[in-house]
Amino acid sequence: MSKKILVLPDVQAKAGNDFTYLKRIGTYMVEKQPEIVVCIGDFADMESLSSYDKGKKSFEGRRYKRDVEASKEAMRAFLEPLNDYNERAKRYKEKRYRPRMVMTLGNHEHRISRATEDSPQFDGLLSVDALEYKEFGWEVYPFLEVVVIDGIAFSHYFGTGVMGRPASTAAAQLRVANMSCFAGHQQGKQIHYGKRADGSIITSIISGSCYEHEESYLGAQGNSHWRGFWMLNDVSNGAFDEMPVSLKFVNERFKHVTFDPNRLETITNRFQ
Repeated sequence: MSKKILVLPDVQAKAGNDFTYLKRIGTYMVEKQPEIVVCIGDFADMESLSSYDKGKKSFEGRRYKRDVEASKEAMRAFLEPLNDYNERAKRYKEKRYRPRMVMTLGNHEHRISRATEDSPQFDGLLSVDALEYKEFGWEVYPFLEVVVIDGIAFSHYFGTGVMGRPASTAAAQLRVANMSCFAGHQQGKQIHYGKRADGSIITSIISGSCYEHEESYLGAQGNSHWRGFWMLNDVSNGAFDEMPVSLKFVNERFKHVTFDPNRLETITNRFQ
């Protein structure tokens, strides 16, 4: 039986961002009810641990605790519609919606592990566990571990060459994976198709921008990339019909949906 998979690319949640759009994506998820939801990593930004900006003026004022709280606020926004749906279903003794939720950690979450490796005094103080992904109901897989679901390989990115650098194109990624595959990490959207010997189609997608903010390092032109998430429909043995869903669409479709982070501070994590 074919399935539906919703894929959430890089959110890179930062303190001060408006996460209303994530609640709207969560509303879309509850409406379509895919059996599986995959977060491809870099949900948290963890800019306080960025080695790229360290020592620069832009680095001032960043704090690890604020980064962690921003990630948790963003996750609550995304999962609030699911929580509310299941609370109503429980109240009226109806069937609850419980998708399988898979998280493949990205290089931004890996900043936490790298910080403890570079500065051993932080060991035991800094941890990916602080993001509470598991408590929110996710199966969590380490950075660059490949998770195969119904013939599709998911990872934050697929490494190429002896240095393991991220595949820069969907075509290169397909050559590495040799099967249908989905990665984030790189902004915009790329798709490449191939065929197995039996004629069946395999598909490679790179899409790593599910956020509304702009990144200063990309400049004016670099920030004009596509932003959104994906529905993979009729998934079966690596074959699927891909459907990109832009943030522009979801914001217009669910413009009545608003997000109040203060309300969520009193809600325990009941998303499992």
